[in-house]
Amino acid sequence: MKEIVLDAKVDNLPQVLSFVDEELEKAECSMKGMMQIDVAVEEIFVNVASYAYEGKEGNCKIEVDVDSGNQYVTITFTDEGIPYNPLAKEDPDVTLSAEEREIGGLGIFIVKKSMDKTAYERKDNKNIFSMGYSWA
Repeated sequence: MKEIVLDAKVDNLPQVLSFVDEELEKAECSMKGMMQIDVAVEEIFVNVASYAYEGKEGNCKIEVDVDSGNQYVTITFTDEGIPYNPLAKEDPDVTLSAEEREIGGLGIFIVKKSMDKTAYERKDNKNIFSMGYSWA
């Protein structure tokens, strides 16, 4: 497992994506898989950077655990921000037009639909969000 700890700032997104992609490339993840994972990583990291610390500074640890043999990756984000479980939010009604839909929630909906597994826990005053994806 590899990990990186960065300031939770949107400006650090390219570094996060580069870190994740490097590990996926080593494991020979498919291009389709990498693109899906990158969208999900961007959504989760930007949410942490934008909301976890309510305008204050804080960091985010990103762990990438690749099981090359089973072609499966688990990516975990840990922050010490305000408690927030993005999976508790009700999925948006995507049958409604964009004008009729409530603002927010579409990004986490996309993460939930594109990843094979998503999980959240609050432990030791930390938000821990993990997602898994198989490119097999």
